Amino acid sequence: MVLAVAGPAMAQDVPDLEGFWGLSWTPGEPVADMVEALPPNTVMIEDTGVPEFPRGEFGGLILTPEAKAHAETWRSEDDMTLDRVCLPPSIVYAIQGPFPFEVHQTPDLIVFKYEYFDQTRLIFMDGRSAPEGQPHSKMGFSVGHWEGGDLVIETDHISASTITNNGLDHSEDITMIERYRLSEDGSTLMATQWFSDAASIENNGARWIEWEKREGEHIYPYECDPTFALEYGAVEE
Repeated sequence: MVLAVAGPAMAQDVPDLEGFWGLSWTPGEPVADMVEALPPNTVMIEDTGVPEFPRGEFGGLILTPEAKAHAETWRSEDDMTLDRVCLPPSIVYAIQGPFPFEVHQTPDLIVFKYEYFDQTRLIFMDGRSAPEGQPHSKMGFSVGHWEGGDLVIETDHISASTITNNGLDHSEDITMIERYRLSEDGSTLMATQWFSDAASIENNGARWIEWEKREGEHIYPYECDPTFALEYGAVEE
């Protein structure tokens, strides 16, 4: 990762993202200049919130032969077992879901606390690189910088997981870049999420996501119960 901003630049005035953010169920049109900042050969997929793509549909993402072969053999019931149902997905998929998150912001470190699977994400704002031997994880290793009023986060070291929760999986070499921007009145947090993984997709993917500021609300424990898998099996039968 190459960052254009070093520590001293953090003294600039930056937006205050602190607080509780819940998914907007009525997002507006993507902001033109944020979309234009996405790299070439990128498709905007539309699976934000509760709805998910059906089996065999990937929103315009072009799968590699290996990824396509895997997707064709994937079955949802394979993920709904006692030993798998409480395994969290990576941030690549988790970010687009309906669960809220909190932001805790300092000049050198921003923390995203997600309700989904009780995951916490650290975004280093001091220009550091991943240390030697940095392990892969579902949240990955994130570094951020400010471009004017936009928070830009670059993430790698992400453990292999799902992209669309219907058989399309990414490798541990996936990279992700997010761009966050506050609306003028500060009530909406808008973002593009871009990702690239040559092992699974031949083009690049992106999502447009909006969250609403909700004062006085809090993140609650997710408390995944693996016995849900037994209920799922009963329904499927």
